[in-house]
Amino acid sequence: MSDKTACPLDCYDACEILFDNHKLKGVKEGHTQGFLCPHLNHYEKHATIQMPRYKGEEISLDAALQKLKEIIESSPKNKILHYRGSGNFGLMQEVTDHFFASYGAVLTEGSLCDGAGEAGVIEGRGSNKTMPIHEIAKSEVVVFWGRNPHTTSSHLLPLIKGKTIIVIDPIKTPIAKMADLHIQLKPHTDQFLAMLLARFLHIENGCDEEFLEKYASGYEEYYELTQNLRIKAVLDQMDVSLGQLGDFLRLVKEKKVAFVCGVGIQKYHNGADVMRSIDALAAMLGLFGKEGCGVNYLGASRANISSPFVTQSKRVSKVLTEFSSFETVFVQGANPLSQMPDSNRVRASMEGVKNVVYFGLFENETSEMADLVIPAKNFLYKNDVRTSYSHNRISFMPKVAETDVGISEYDLSAYLCREFGIALESEEFYINHFKGFAVQKIDGLLYVDKREENPYSNGFDTKDGEFVFLDEIGSKIDEEEGMYLITSKSPTSLNSQFYRQESAYLHSSLGFREGEMVSVTSASGSVRLVVRHNNDLRSDCVLIYSGTKGVNNLTPSKHALSAKSAIFQENKVEVKR
Repeated sequence: MSDKTACPLDCYDACEILFDNHKLKGVKEGHTQGFLCPHLNHYEKHATIQMPRYKGEEISLDAALQKLKEIIESSPKNKILHYRGSGNFGLMQEVTDHFFASYGAVLTEGSLCDGAGEAGVIEGRGSNKTMPIHEIAKSEVVVFWGRNPHTTSSHLLPLIKGKTIIVIDPIKTPIAKMADLHIQLKPHTDQFLAMLLARFLHIENGCDEEFLEKYASGYEEYYELTQNLRIKAVLDQMDVSLGQLGDFLRLVKEKKVAFVCGVGIQKYHNGADVMRSIDALAAMLGLFGKEGCGVNYLGASRANISSPFVTQSKRVSKVLTEFSSFETVFVQGANPLSQMPDSNRVRASMEGVKNVVYFGLFENETSEMADLVIPAKNFLYKNDVRTSYSHNRISFMPKVAETDVGISEYDLSAYLCREFGIALESEEFYINHFKGFAVQKIDGLLYVDKREENPYSNGFDTKDGEFVFLDEIGSKIDEEEGMYLITSKSPTSLNSQFYRQESAYLHSSLGFREGEMVSVTSASGSVRLVVRHNNDLRSDCVLIYSGTKGVNNLTPSKHALSAKSAIFQENKVEVKR
């Protein structure tokens, strides 16, 4: 007999799965379509932490919980930091926030992923509602803007067969090789490209004027703003031709178009403006609120779902956390020593902490330096509920197997709440709370109630119901010396989990030998890596996959302009033997 559950991993697809005799299989209904990505197919082959330990010595789980209690008791409440990652998307993960917030500890805010882009989406639309996967299936044209679906959203691939495909990406990705048009622009020029496309769309009378007059009447002022861009200079900077702009507009005008955007395009100080400019182009095409049309970015996965947990507390930036300001740091499901920008600063700061507690599944840089390590249970051995930032499904994750290894987030929180006299409802209470937001649709599948099938069909969620265009160009043409750093997702790892890469990928024309060791340096630091050739890259780019050990030595401790979001690709780099 098979048990139905759902994937816990932090990716667009959020698939439902069957657990059958300790094997994972894809559910045939819905977008999962009977197959799973490589990460989930090999999930149980990845070794997890089996035993708690303190100061390097293995201890029992009971002893680990007692030690955690003692550590919390010994620290002033405002000197305790709860640093929780978002790599596991179960809604029950927040139960630990409930304990720490109720106790008076400090939590984090901000984003190591999509925060700048989300800020731009909200500035323009008033809310962050994504175009669901099933609507992309109805499109005639799909524009993959900085998104590599073969790696990050493989379940989109069957849905785009027979469609016109446009790819905008500095890398000739697998989807770019099969595309009708690939614009291989320089990194960090996406805003200029979107604005020039909007400008020429207006010149060619290709705008959806009926939509604009009703829902985006500021488009004429925006068109005037785009005229501030010097066409030849910007085309040269982007390394894009006038003919490519014409080809793009020819393929999208008067068609059902989906813009499918990745997070790499907004890993810069002006990341909000990048997404807002792409949204502006979509608005001028009249793509919002219509079947098969829209922009798919990372939507708000918890939209229309209220949290039953206490989460109000003092917070510090997840990007710029000064760990040494705390006596105790409780890290849950995260690896800040690798995932946060400016790793050298983070390590120095973490070394100043008296008690570092790591609670998670896998060994990593943070678990290696932690004083107390507590293994978590994986998704097969606990109850949870998950939603997605790319579609509106809600999936239930019942416990489908038993294990003596580790402890669930709920059970750990229940222990702490009991020991410190904090109220906590039963696990069943919280699961039922989340179940209350589910509604069954005609296809028999469960969705989050009251979410729009075609977001913004009745206008935008701004004060006047209209899209808000940019009113200034905040970014300048980049003339800084150096190579562009690209930190996209790896096909073999997820963040800093699974099979992490160990290489810097360079175009062979640069003269570095395959397999030689090089030093990659930025204003923030350096890392030594092995060269691998990749002629699908532009020759002015260095690709170092996110999760590669040391890659964030190169990235700056800075927020994006419009959000407390990391800007991993801001620094240019130099490669030396």
